[in-house]
Amino acid sequence: MMKMNKKKKEITSKTKFSEILKQDSEAAELLMQEGMSCLGCPMAMEETIEDGCMAHGFSKEQTEKLIKRLNTKR
Repeated sequence: MMKMNKKKKEITSKTKFSEILKQDSEAAELLMQEGMSCLGCPMAMEETIEDGCMAHGFSKEQTEKLIKRLNTKR
């Protein structure tokens, strides 16, 4: 029997919200806590995390911190 590798793909600034939530639906809670209330918008699902952070006024450092938290949470 073959073992399936379930390792999750690393989140980068170019990862779309839809990809993040597909890998880890619990990431929505962290994103909402960080001010990403746009997750309910269908168009937001095709945005990258970088796009969303820019739209919400995040600095580059804040964006990198959020990405690191998303990657270490999993």
